[in-house]
Amino acid sequence: MNAALQALSNCPPLTHFFLDCGGLARTDKKPAICKSYLKLMTELWHKSRPGSVVPTGLFQGIKTVNPTFRGYSQQDAQEFLRCLMDLLHEELKEPVVELEDAHPMSVEDSMEEDKSQSDVGFQTCESCGTCDKTENDAIFKPVLEDPAETTMLIQDDDNNSIASKDWQKEKIPSNKLKQTNSMEDLEKDVHTASEATECLNNQGTVKVQIHGRFSEYISDVHMNDISAAQTSSSNEGMNSRLSNSPPKSFPSCSSLAPVHKKVSTVSSPKRKKRKKYRSVISDIFDGTIISSVQCLTCDRLSVTLETFQDLSLPIPGKEDLAKLHSASHQTSLVKAGSCGEAYAPQGWIAFFMEYFKSWFWGPVVTLQDCLAAFFARDELKGDNMYSCGRCKKLRNGVKFCKVQKFPEILCIHLKRFRHELMFSTKIGTHVSFPLEGLDLQPFLAKDSPAQIVTYDLLSVICHHGTASSGHYIAYCRNNLNNLWYEFDDQSVTEVSESTVQNAEAYVLFYRKSSEEAQRERRRISGLLNMMEPSLLQFYVSRQWLNKFKTFAEPGPISNNDFLCMHGGVPPHKANFIEDLVVMLPQNIWDNLYSRYGGGPAVNHLYVCHTCQIESERIEKRRKNELEMFIRLNRAFQEEESPSTFYCISMQWFREWEGFVKAKDNDPPGPIDNAKIAVTKCGNAVLKQGADSGQISEETWNFLQSIYGGGPEIILRPPVPPVEPDILQTEEKIELETHGL
Repeated sequence: MNAALQALSNCPPLTHFFLDCGGLARTDKKPAICKSYLKLMTELWHKSRPGSVVPTGLFQGIKTVNPTFRGYSQQDAQEFLRCLMDLLHEELKEPVVELEDAHPMSVEDSMEEDKSQSDVGFQTCESCGTCDKTENDAIFKPVLEDPAETTMLIQDDDNNSIASKDWQKEKIPSNKLKQTNSMEDLEKDVHTASEATECLNNQGTVKVQIHGRFSEYISDVHMNDISAAQTSSSNEGMNSRLSNSPPKSFPSCSSLAPVHKKVSTVSSPKRKKRKKYRSVISDIFDGTIISSVQCLTCDRLSVTLETFQDLSLPIPGKEDLAKLHSASHQTSLVKAGSCGEAYAPQGWIAFFMEYFKSWFWGPVVTLQDCLAAFFARDELKGDNMYSCGRCKKLRNGVKFCKVQKFPEILCIHLKRFRHELMFSTKIGTHVSFPLEGLDLQPFLAKDSPAQIVTYDLLSVICHHGTASSGHYIAYCRNNLNNLWYEFDDQSVTEVSESTVQNAEAYVLFYRKSSEEAQRERRRISGLLNMMEPSLLQFYVSRQWLNKFKTFAEPGPISNNDFLCMHGGVPPHKANFIEDLVVMLPQNIWDNLYSRYGGGPAVNHLYVCHTCQIESERIEKRRKNELEMFIRLNRAFQEEESPSTFYCISMQWFREWEGFVKAKDNDPPGPIDNAKIAVTKCGNAVLKQGADSGQISEETWNFLQSIYGGGPEIILRPPVPPVEPDILQTEEKIELETHGL
């Protein structure tokens, strides 16, 4: 666990999100892993941090959700990473409304026309991990020796005095939501590049300085940015107030000049809305792969888009390497549009030299070899034939993969462990990997809009030991001084680049490399020094600014994380709007907008009246539904022997429960009992072992009248039969009673 957390901690986009945008780590879901991770990151990066930190809250929360990590058995670091990132995504995810055609053309139909195999690719990103390694509960940081280095860390609240002056104050009347957002976002860092470098100790790890200043959104990010000369200047802060009403000229997000576009909220009648979710995890680690399978009989091509957060790469052996490097295989791969381009420059002489060396020193395997083996085409034949939708039978086929969108941080998992029925083995082959300049252009789809395909290494997780036992360590690059450090439990030491390259890599984290993005950050940082008088100020998403300072491709400006579809602030976000926005002067906004586009432009914040009415209506609906259900269910429980039970899907019921308890914003769809029902003699009956609950007829009619759906599944308890002798005895007693 120590190695995995250190590797994530040294991913600047993720760490800066929790340090700069910590107010966004809000969740009502248990066990609140995002809050535990925020606490851990704050402790690790604080100037007064101890020599070691024990992430007790984070560890206990993960054990609660995933029983696999309970106890002291050995676990897999890659499985822990996947579990942690999934939990963070679930707690931090926000709905994103997308528009799609009401009657879209299927991908397969559009791809059935004459199209070469090189235009598409195939992929399945299996993340197969093992449970055979150790976990460490303590996260250790080196002891600071240089007092000056604390200036690069998080400052204590009582010592955080920042020189600033008010250069504009908005006075907007508000009723209950007077929120002053005094954000010193325009204070300039006083330290020069040389001072920042002197602050770093050889034993130090990544050090960050968080003050909520906009200058740090641009200049405190990359180590290369720090090397740029900066002059000290006093920056100015300002106050933002949240109004309860929109400005007279609605919408408030109107642009200053015609170049500033407005986002239309009216969709075309031919389009409908489709809900999707995003989070900081998906923004950083999500990539997209085009998977395609071609029938060799009718040439039909079926295509699917798959999202991945890591690539699990095989480690090719001697025979696989020979096929990958052979000229005949290069030709077939190039024709198929696969990864043959990666090996095209290699000639026969170089191939035979490597082949003969492999007999004495083992096969020479590179990370490019592993990628090529993963993206190579796969022939579907024999027992693995392809079921063609056009031929309506099993056919021989070919499977391909290409990357449509590369993530900001690429997580690569090398499949070193093989599990058989009776035993497990570990592949100890050394895989060489570049520290800088990993070129993934050969594996990019031709129609991909991606522009940056070069990656630099951030961290490596290594496993020492066998498949049944071992120990994890991590090598991480300090983002400020560009030095490498080894994290081995409580021991943190500086290492050379050759030591890292000779490591037995298990999980690697690569980050997109872009000199252009660094130049743009330095340019915006230089504009702050000019401090031109500004008549208007613009509110910009704090999340997007975090992308701007840490992403190679931040994408268009997106203010929709603090705006509703009507252009105002959603009522449930009004209380913490200062955590969502940063106020920028006009010259900074103009430069950012002209470079990245997006928007909408926001000069005034107000609580959306339309959303407020809708929120009150939803709250009233929640209260009524919950009270009625409790009353009906209490009456049902008081019945001694109900004659009829109605079954309801617990999956749907949990969604409804989350809605009425305000855990989910959207109500569930129609009641769906299809998964718990089977049809017998034309009637729907309960499937054996189905995840279902029992409610009364009145409760069913109540829920069904609101949500609709079905089918009805009725259970009638059997009536115990009465023995004939008992009936005759009762009749005799009754006759004798009448006679008397």
